[in-house]
Amino acid sequence: MPTHLPHPSTSPEQPTAIVRMADAGDLYTSWRWTHDSHPGGVGVAPAAQVDEAVAALARALPDLTDPQGLHRSLTTGAFSGYESEHDLAQLLSRTFLPLGLARQLHELFTRGVRPHLRIQPSPRVAQVPWELIAPDTGLRLVDIADVSLLAPLSIVHSPGRPVRTWTDGHRLPVVAVLDPRVPGFRADSVLGSVLGRMAADSPLSQRVATYAGEDRLLPAVDGPLDVFRREDVDRAWLGAALREGAGRLVYVGHVTAAAPESGQSEHAELHLACSADAVGFAEPTRAHRPLSAKDLLLGTHTLTDEPIRGADVWPIPSRVALIACESGGDLRFSEALGLVAAMIAGGAELVTASRWALPTDLAFQRIAGAAPHARPLQDAICSIDAAHELPDAVGALCAWQRDRVAAWRDERTMEHSPVLWAAFATVAVG
Repeated sequence: MPTHLPHPSTSPEQPTAIVRMADAGDLYTSWRWTHDSHPGGVGVAPAAQVDEAVAALARALPDLTDPQGLHRSLTTGAFSGYESEHDLAQLLSRTFLPLGLARQLHELFTRGVRPHLRIQPSPRVAQVPWELIAPDTGLRLVDIADVSLLAPLSIVHSPGRPVRTWTDGHRLPVVAVLDPRVPGFRADSVLGSVLGRMAADSPLSQRVATYAGEDRLLPAVDGPLDVFRREDVDRAWLGAALREGAGRLVYVGHVTAAAPESGQSEHAELHLACSADAVGFAEPTRAHRPLSAKDLLLGTHTLTDEPIRGADVWPIPSRVALIACESGGDLRFSEALGLVAAMIAGGAELVTASRWALPTDLAFQRIAGAAPHARPLQDAICSIDAAHELPDAVGALCAWQRDRVAAWRDERTMEHSPVLWAAFATVAVG
């Protein structure tokens, strides 16, 4: 069976299926096609099979709570080799892709039609990389369908939520917070640099230079290297930059995700260059106070005499990229109020975030044996950023992941491993 199809043009005619999952011991999956283009259905995955698949995936992912977790993931885990990863992808597909839906996707595939699957996973399966699952040998779901995640309806329809669209904001500036210096943490520490020393000719520096040359970059810089490792990109700066009017927000740095067992997704934290005396809900760490999802949602409520709601302090633009470890971790909670939800509540219509921890380029080189010139993380940042510039960002991101699947299938080297690029999911509103 061939594994590549031309990407269909973006049009209302692209078949779209809404796929929702619910945990009740067993995992129940229902799907319906918009405009009733195909029959809907319901599938059930037994609890034991779901637990087995989720546990197998967890063993493959980088676990930063374990001193050897990243090393294990990049050297002996399922994502460290094509065959072991493909076996995991087939297990995930057998468990989570209902047979009736799989048959409909195959029928569309044989006709040269690539539908759009909009998935709302249950918290238990929120880390499953749906794009990567393998319904047939050598074939991945992203080969035959565009895939995005549904934004939580409770957030989308919350009273007073501002609505910002890419159509209206695509010419506005790009607000870029790229590897900020976190007060109290050295470059080689736990909240240190994620990009390392940047070169002027690197792909990411060149993208920055393009925006600067078009006067679309905030912060305004004299040269592209000046946008990295800044000490002034704190919550006050971010709020002021967003209030000036922004088309997109790109964040590359650190996120501290809330533990799912805490039940407090709003405690997810974004690490900017904020000092400990910044006003906010998160507890300071050394000389630094993180910006939490709770801050973005509540603003200064209960913190100041004249409180301002979060959406007014930080008016979030139409599109947001949160490129950091488990930045999309709120999807693992029954009540998603983390960073993705906060961005949508603040006005975003599309957010790309990570399901799990992201290896850095240095980790690929030192641990996984990637070539010294390999820059998987930088390349991913550039690809996500480029996709967010296009009208059909979801289609562009899926096309990028199809290219990554092909490179992984052909080259089978760690710099192409889905341990990085399959971490990214795009949550869309409309």
